[in-house]
Amino acid sequence: MSAPFTGGDTILIVDDFQPNRLVLRGALRAAGYRVLQAENGQEALRVAHDERPDLILLDVMMPGMDGFETCRRLKADEVTRAIPVVFTTSRDESKSVVEGFRAGGADYISKPFSNEELLVRIDTQLKLGHLLTELKRKNYELEGEVARRRALHQERDQLADQLSRLSVHEAKRWGVEGFVGNSETLRKILGEIGRLQQAGTTSVLVQGESGTGKELVARAIHFGSPRAEGPFVPVNCSAVPRELAESLFFGHVRGSFTGADRDRAGYFELAHGGTLFLDEIGDMPLELQATLLRVLEDGKVLPVGAGQERAVDVRVIAATNADLQDQVEVNNFRRDLYFRLATFLIEVPPLRNRTEDIAPLVDYFLDMLAVEMGKSKPTFSDMALEALSSYEFPGNVRELKNIVERALIESAGAEIGPEHLNLRRARARAMVSPQMQRELAESLPLNLAEAELAVVNKALAEVGGNITKAARLLGVERTKVYRILAKGERIEVRAGE
Repeated sequence: MSAPFTGGDTILIVDDFQPNRLVLRGALRAAGYRVLQAENGQEALRVAHDERPDLILLDVMMPGMDGFETCRRLKADEVTRAIPVVFTTSRDESKSVVEGFRAGGADYISKPFSNEELLVRIDTQLKLGHLLTELKRKNYELEGEVARRRALHQERDQLADQLSRLSVHEAKRWGVEGFVGNSETLRKILGEIGRLQQAGTTSVLVQGESGTGKELVARAIHFGSPRAEGPFVPVNCSAVPRELAESLFFGHVRGSFTGADRDRAGYFELAHGGTLFLDEIGDMPLELQATLLRVLEDGKVLPVGAGQERAVDVRVIAATNADLQDQVEVNNFRRDLYFRLATFLIEVPPLRNRTEDIAPLVDYFLDMLAVEMGKSKPTFSDMALEALSSYEFPGNVRELKNIVERALIESAGAEIGPEHLNLRRARARAMVSPQMQRELAESLPLNLAEAELAVVNKALAEVGGNITKAARLLGVERTKVYRILAKGERIEVRAGE
């Protein structure tokens, strides 16, 4: 009756002489090995293929297929090729030993031998086999890691091409090569950008309304810094699905969740060596803020499903259109994360607070857009500039560009006046120019109806009698202009658009 198998290595004894097999089996079982037996070469091939033992003790002198041929066939089979073979034989001549090694044997032990010598030889070969298996496993893992890193670099390169490097056209379009304006506020911001370009690791928080150019500030810091050769990865935190946030930011490994069919790098790994721009950081979920703080402190990310952290070298520039300090007070944003991000705070003011920059921006956008549209650059009337200067610009610089673009189309090459601006009436402070206001103030009657009529007539005179344009200039609907005119003496008008 065979001894129970307790989990040790398995050894196949191949010998045509049964007494030899019995002696070897007893010694091996006593040492804790699981033992298989075969009495000839053909049986050895079948058992080895089916059971895949950890080592084979193979007798050389057997009828039919001898040990050398059996070993050659074992090594020819992909399934059994890696199993170490130790020859056992009474032949001790050097020619026989050499033939055994040529056939693929790992060791050669001559009969008679002691159990101690046999067990030492077996233990040595098994340890070598285990080390070889571990080496192959490590090599496989290393090859996988190399492939993963190669894919990561390829993905980063693609991202750099798509998201990071502004083309010359885009750089000019958004003023990355030089911010446009003459205000003291803008000069202060440019000075701050210059200092931060030299501080390549300092976290930055850019705060300002939508459309003020927060991303332009971040790009200018990145592309003027030593990190310029690395990627610039912009992420809109408000657009990141909550359930995918951790995976998108920190990556995941294959099989970590349903649908994770391959390893994927997160935003931090994609930005390695460069800058990660976190727009609308105030919208980041609270549960993710703690992890973000740890990454900023440690410089390491733990992908979803991974067992080991990965080091990242990333500069974080965050932006928000909300007051994060207010968010901290109502527990919508972590205080420690705020102070970590706001190592350096840049306030980007709204356009309405730096009206001296409007005229240079208008001229800049006119130059750029006229070239894009294949048009000659029109003039921009003083009244149109005055109207823009009195406008609130809820969309800031981005809205100004859109206004100039539409005015360029509507003017059809003629001088751009207030009637071409299409300003949002609900957000306009005063569409009437300061000069017009002064003239009206000196001449207006005290009667309300007469005063309204005087204002409308003045506006109509400014726009050549066009009711639609007059309504735009005054910031009212055309129907109101018609009602006012109906109350008093009407001047000659021509049909509106």
